[in-house]
Amino acid sequence: MAPVKKLAVLTAAAACLPYAIGAVIAPPPSALSNSQSSLTLLYQNNLNFTDDVNHISAILLDPSTAANAATGCAALNETLISQSALQAHSQDFVNQLSYIIYAGRATQDQKWHIASGQTVEVHNNALKFAKAGPGNVLPVLCTQSSQSNMPSNAVASASNEIKVASSGNTYVGFRNKKSWRFQGIPFANQPERFAYSTLYSKTGQTIDATKYGPDCAQPYESSSSEDCLFLNIQTPYIPKAGSTKNLRPVHFWIYGGGFTGGSGASAGSDGGQLASREDIVVVEINYRLTTLGFLAIPGTNITGNYGISDQVTGLDWVLKNIASFGGDPHKIVINGESAGAGSVRTLLGSPKAIGKFRGSIAMSNLGGGVDLGLTGDYATTYSSFLTPAESYARSEALFGEIGCNQTTLDARISCLRAAPAQTIVNAATVARYVVQDGTYVDTETLDVYNRNGSAANVNTIWGTTANDGASFSTYPTTPVTSELAGIMAALGISQAYAQSIIDSGLFPYYDTGNVTLDSFNVSQRVATDNQFRCIDEATVYAGVESGAFKTSYFYQMQRTSGGYDPNNLGGPPVEPGYPYGNPEKPYFKLHGSDMPWVFGNLNPLRDANDLKSVQLESGYFAAFVRSLDPNPPASYLQVRGYTNTTQGVKESGPWQPVANARGPMKLLDFPSLTADFQDLPQCAFLNYSISYYVDGGM
Repeated sequence: MAPVKKLAVLTAAAACLPYAIGAVIAPPPSALSNSQSSLTLLYQNNLNFTDDVNHISAILLDPSTAANAATGCAALNETLISQSALQAHSQDFVNQLSYIIYAGRATQDQKWHIASGQTVEVHNNALKFAKAGPGNVLPVLCTQSSQSNMPSNAVASASNEIKVASSGNTYVGFRNKKSWRFQGIPFANQPERFAYSTLYSKTGQTIDATKYGPDCAQPYESSSSEDCLFLNIQTPYIPKAGSTKNLRPVHFWIYGGGFTGGSGASAGSDGGQLASREDIVVVEINYRLTTLGFLAIPGTNITGNYGISDQVTGLDWVLKNIASFGGDPHKIVINGESAGAGSVRTLLGSPKAIGKFRGSIAMSNLGGGVDLGLTGDYATTYSSFLTPAESYARSEALFGEIGCNQTTLDARISCLRAAPAQTIVNAATVARYVVQDGTYVDTETLDVYNRNGSAANVNTIWGTTANDGASFSTYPTTPVTSELAGIMAALGISQAYAQSIIDSGLFPYYDTGNVTLDSFNVSQRVATDNQFRCIDEATVYAGVESGAFKTSYFYQMQRTSGGYDPNNLGGPPVEPGYPYGNPEKPYFKLHGSDMPWVFGNLNPLRDANDLKSVQLESGYFAAFVRSLDPNPPASYLQVRGYTNTTQGVKESGPWQPVANARGPMKLLDFPSLTADFQDLPQCAFLNYSISYYVDGGM
């Protein structure tokens, strides 16, 4: 039995530590698991992949004695971090340890065990080292030796694996330099073809979560599969088994791809950068696509929206399990781009999804298109949902294309059920439409004005890139000789409607001497308004005006990279000193080119403001995930050492919520300027005025 005096000292020391309240000494963690300690990965991430070699990460364990500290690190195939390593990266660890204190996870005078019987603390914005006292119970800093810094080189090994138990199963993931990673987690039972998915129900399984699952079956991707309902997690923190302390907010990502393609395993939407820089948990899901995800046949039990059901099932899995991986199930924000944004719009009005998330982000949601003499275009059905009969009328031809030519519908359906998945998704005709199935979707559009309970009353962000429509206009393959001919060709409209665009004076023609390019520039602006900007501005305004949405925000991306480029428009011009293009020169900010500014995954960087803008803008979106407000507190930025973002926030001014029919909104760049809603007169000309939904538009 310990002497009474020594026991009193230990108890007093433990009592002043938030880690140790209610317990004195944690035994060392069992091998490669969180059974005895939480696990926090610390890394000062500036979002510059080329600079990663100059930084190290560490693993933080729960309080223990000095004797058990080394054993705890060894259980993770690591050692106690040395004083010299901390001194070599002193500012990184001043920021990391100061943030732990700022977040309320340690006291101001907190000490941590390190190698050679030493402790470290933050004192006067510097690291201070001392000998550990006998029997000190302190949190532990271990080395973290994995050097893989991005998805492409993140590989599991015996030395970096980690086991986490949840809902009766054990998940084997791994770590890289920046986050704990779990890949290819099955979140649903493999559904029968044309049936809604259900939550994964097996127990007693040891699940290999070190490799991505296959993508959902999609055209001309032979490795894609119907057995595809997997999700991926990147997290900075794994709580001690059974604990729900210090859970982080959750960013739930839904990919785009026209409901015909896409992957939750895309490097562009990997959440490792966000997890380490912004202290949030990121989840990416797969969902069924094309005919296998969206076929609806009226009068049968093939009701459509199977891909939407997968998204809801993914949310259900997260609600049930994410706490085991460090995420707070009460703080989920859903986010999607393109068809993913259309999915967010759908989930905002889905009876099956409402109540399962507290905020949403919709990046470049499509809609509109019923104007300029057209009854609709590619964008229309993302915001105005078809009936099953309307959807079937557009997809019925697929039966003949895959050889299902039987005389009765039942026989054709039986043939379709038996056809290879790749044959179905490779057909020229596919079903790709969200429908009013009466289960997941029961309205023609998201009702953002009546506030009748059919729309989730949550905080939202909506926005577009500056030139989304450039990806959905046709650049003439043969040079044109007039603006009129160019607009007709690019937008597929009649001469009279093309002339009306010119006569309106709302879409100026900028003469560079290249008539084909200059007329396309007019056309892409029309398409951006017609298919993206107008419908999304009208949506957020109506939701705020009616109170259907809580506080909401709008943006336009002014700086982008890559994106969907069917016209081979390319990016900014390559110039001396700018081998990847000069982003300060004019270029089209294409659809899908904004994701690096949300996930912090831009590589390569083209100039200094690329990095600064990525730091600033990803910080906006992460702040919204954390607090439902995209404005990160100055105190948070200061303690984390994010000087560029501090500068950007100061120069940009606050991102103000939408307040009225003029906005405001943010033009996201470095800095990010405040502006009114863009192109309001143009939207009114296109019959999608800012009051479109307020006035009862569908």
